[in-house]
Amino acid sequence: MSVRRSTVIFAWILLLPALLYVSVIVAYPLVDTFILSFTDASLKKTTKWVGTVNYDKIFNSTFAEVIVRTFVWTFFSVSIKMIIGTFGAVMLNAAVPGRALFRVLTMPPWIVPMAIGIFMWGWMYNGQFGMISGVLQNMGLVDGPIAFLAHGSTAFWATIITDVWIGVPLVTLYLLASIQAIPQDLYEAAWTDGAGRFYRFRRITLPLLVPAMITMSMLSLIATFNSFDIIWILTQGGPNGDTTTMIIDTYRTAIGSKKYGEGAARAVVICIFLSIFCLLYFRVTHRLASGESR
Repeated sequence: MSVRRSTVIFAWILLLPALLYVSVIVAYPLVDTFILSFTDASLKKTTKWVGTVNYDKIFNSTFAEVIVRTFVWTFFSVSIKMIIGTFGAVMLNAAVPGRALFRVLTMPPWIVPMAIGIFMWGWMYNGQFGMISGVLQNMGLVDGPIAFLAHGSTAFWATIITDVWIGVPLVTLYLLASIQAIPQDLYEAAWTDGAGRFYRFRRITLPLLVPAMITMSMLSLIATFNSFDIIWILTQGGPNGDTTTMIIDTYRTAIGSKKYGEGAARAVVICIFLSIFCLLYFRVTHRLASGESR
């Protein structure tokens, strides 16, 4: 046996545990869900093969509206997280007294268990004893209590704000690490030439930070698109479905209504969108890596 062949066999042996894990934990559930999406599986009757009926129901129902709402919710949430995270990273990188303390203070939203943080925001949004409604009334900005989670427009933005609060620390710290990886010689040379702070940010920090911003935005996009806890704990998709996203609708159909076949079809659609995002992420990161290697 040649050395090359033995090396290949040894490599496959090392990969075997990972392949088994992916096959059992990832591949089998995906294949089983795909097959289930072509059946009328439910809790009340025997399973029958129905072909593409479940997919026809998706595109003949309000699920298209849910898809649009999901993309809008994801777009605003990721955009706000990236803007605040970029600004926060630049501020935390500045040489100011107490900088280490401010960096530590960015962590609680990310460290606190998600459910506890979401419940806290739910109390703040409450119209009767919530802090936000009380402050607005004391400032004279509103005449009476506002139940933010009881109205569609306010509930939609309330869930976005909560998601931003949870996600900003990770974005900030990731971009802060990327800023600190920028060679200081570039800043020193620009400062020697008389470049101001804004010019240095526009010509040095921002261009070199773009690859990290693209990577972080893609990761945040995938996580936010598939987010379930925030909306479910705050509104469960209400009121009147105004905060129902694809993952919430899928859960309601499969678990709430016990329509496993229809829920599986919705899950397949979500998987397709997430696969597109992942492929886009890999393509972008590959192009960035290729550009850096040139």
